[in-house]
Amino acid sequence: MTQGIPTNLTRRRLLLGSAAATAAAATGTAGLILPRSARAAAVYPERPITFICPWPVGGTADQSMRALCQVASGILKQSVVVENRAGASGMIGTKALARANPDGYTIGQIPISVTRFSQLGMLQLDPRTELTYLARTSGQTFGIAVPANSRFKTLEDVIAAAKASPGRITYAHAGIGGATHVGMEQFALAANIRFNAIAYKGGAAALQDVLAGQVDLLADSSSWAPHVEAGKLRLLATWGEQRTPRFKDTPTLRELGYNVVVEAPNGIGAPKGLPPAVEKTLRDAFRAAVASAEFKAVAARIDAPVMYLDGPEYKKYVTTVYDQETQLIQRLKLKELLQQS
Repeated sequence: MTQGIPTNLTRRRLLLGSAAATAAAATGTAGLILPRSARAAAVYPERPITFICPWPVGGTADQSMRALCQVASGILKQSVVVENRAGASGMIGTKALARANPDGYTIGQIPISVTRFSQLGMLQLDPRTELTYLARTSGQTFGIAVPANSRFKTLEDVIAAAKASPGRITYAHAGIGGATHVGMEQFALAANIRFNAIAYKGGAAALQDVLAGQVDLLADSSSWAPHVEAGKLRLLATWGEQRTPRFKDTPTLRELGYNVVVEAPNGIGAPKGLPPAVEKTLRDAFRAAVASAEFKAVAARIDAPVMYLDGPEYKKYVTTVYDQETQLIQRLKLKELLQQS
């Protein structure tokens, strides 16, 4: 019965209740007005992550990225689902990555060729400032291979034939302006010869046509390796600083007198504007993934030397390569080559 309760006690209880309600409301409001990025970072990742691979299924870059994503998914305790968006020498996937929501749920491979294609007008962004870099992972072993029954036994045979019939010898590569195309054109320039370049959407398709005898030479990362070991292809030269341990009897272009070195390391990134806490989580996860025994085993199998750099250092590397590409574009007249194609 309230009639017997003193008025001052009633008033005191009402005031205490009001104060408690006000404090609870203030706490609830603070939670509601937290920035979305801060709330997302606190629980990230709470759902599967999409990983855009800008190359077809089955190529060396695809194999490398899938191995990394499998390890990273265990570290992040969420699925990292690889989605292949091939075409335009890797730029279709890169464009999709750059346009994605910067929430950490869309990440992907960033080919180092972004430094070239952005200057050639095939990618409308500045890779030095408009992407988030998470890790440089591993390089690639590039080489020139021919079918086992080819008339070309050595690289010298190729050069002699190319000089005798300029523009007649064909080579398959993974896309105009990409590493395999530019590397071969650098070699042709150094050897003072001219090839007929045949572009494909990726190394896997290029490999199949060379195996079928439809193209004379294959310029690719080590998709050729198992076929060389099986006796279906012959490796004429590799493009690294040093011979690859797996094919130690095959000389490098530099050994043969042509100052051409192509390694084209793979990297992982995200759209610009990634929340700092999410960026750190991803950098830590892929640092551990690159260092894992599982990834190193796959990298060794596909002749992909580990070349890890953390995100900030990788970004500096991209800026350095961008400046080098400016000079390469001019020397190889790549803009003119693209217009002709």
